[in-house]
Amino acid sequence: MKFWIVTVFMALGIISNAQKVEYQGATYEVKGETIFKEGMDISETLTETERNAIKAQLNKNIGKELMAQEKVREAEAQALEKAKKEEAKKAEKQRKEAEQARKEAEKQRQKAEKELKKAEKQRKAAEKELKKKQQAQNAFSKASKKFEQNQAKFEKLKRKGELSPNDEEKWLKKLDKYRADKDKAKNKLNKV
Repeated sequence: MKFWIVTVFMALGIISNAQKVEYQGATYEVKGETIFKEGMDISETLTETERNAIKAQLNKNIGKELMAQEKVREAEAQALEKAKKEEAKKAEKQRKEAEQARKEAEKQRQKAEKELKKAEKQRKAAEKELKKKQQAQNAFSKASKKFEQNQAKFEKLKRKGELSPNDEEKWLKKLDKYRADKDKAKNKLNKV
């Protein structure tokens, strides 16, 4: 739009001002309908054909100037379009780089989250294992204590002679049961 306004004003300026025209080796100056040669009005002395030929040459010169201006305008428009395309390419490249950086950051976040979950899972497994070991240790301690207490009681009763042969047999079965419980608890503790 700006170009067309400038072009119209230039064309009006070209037409309204006196224009020099080369015709058959002589230089003429055309101002409106009047034709001058070396500053003198010779419009009436020229034939109609000569006047028309000079004006045609003037129009041809003006056409050449307008075509040159049009070429300049097209070159400017092409340069502007090229600059716009370059700017668009640059903006698209920056957008892609930003998108790539965002994706990379998201990937790193997911990786860190995954590692955190893995560490949490390992911590829970370790806690569970520790709890199992403590339970096995408690069970072993309890079984050992019961066995030792009952064995001490048996020895005490035997020493005092308060056990009948049936009672002694019952106590031995009882002690075997406590020994088996102790061995079972010890095996379980060793497995854990």
